[in-house]
Amino acid sequence: MPNKKRILLAEDEEHLLEAIKLNLELEGYKVSTATNGKKALQIFKEERFNLVILDVMMPEIDGFVVAETIRLENSEVPIMFLTAKNTNEDKISGLKKGADDYLTKPFNLEELILRVNNLVKRSLKGDELKEFNSYKIGDKTIHFNSFELVNGDGSITPLTKKETMLLKLLIERRNDAVSREQILETVWNYDVYPSTRTIDNFILTFRKYFEPDPKNPVYFHSIRGVGYKFTDNQH
Repeated sequence: MPNKKRILLAEDEEHLLEAIKLNLELEGYKVSTATNGKKALQIFKEERFNLVILDVMMPEIDGFVVAETIRLENSEVPIMFLTAKNTNEDKISGLKKGADDYLTKPFNLEELILRVNNLVKRSLKGDELKEFNSYKIGDKTIHFNSFELVNGDGSITPLTKKETMLLKLLIERRNDAVSREQILETVWNYDVYPSTRTIDNFILTFRKYFEPDPKNPVYFHSIRGVGYKFTDNQH
């Protein structure tokens, strides 16, 4: 059974919060809630989300600042603003802060759900790792469940959990660049912030494992200013 898609909902009007939460849950979403901006940021750092819905006028930290803070860490997750303000200046300001959508109160719940579904679909474009247990690169086979690399001669190289997760992510999105933010979300889940050098070191290790000539990689590439890419035209 696929994992439920996760939404962070931050809204200080509790009746509205509960109504939106209930409707999203009826659509099959898992919803985490906050009634102020500080709590919203705390929850965001602890979990992974497919969408963030923010009320603009919130206690502690307003929605605009929450969005800006999220965008410093994550450029991928869609953000939707809910607001009673209906001026073009506010809409433009919200979009400048990194929002993907903007809904003014009062709004129709059916419209909210439609917009939510569209934003979540966009976030899922290649976001989820499909279930597969092994993958062959050259004469070597990665076994994801046992964290092992079986070499061409039958010998086994043990893999760490992080190595296995990063390999799976890059392989699942083969031939596409994967941003550092996506790697942070999927592999490190924000519990630790590895430096770019840390991820580079993983890529160097993969080159030693798989590349015929590690100095001239054909499989594992660093894309300057973007992230990393696994290339395999045999699959």
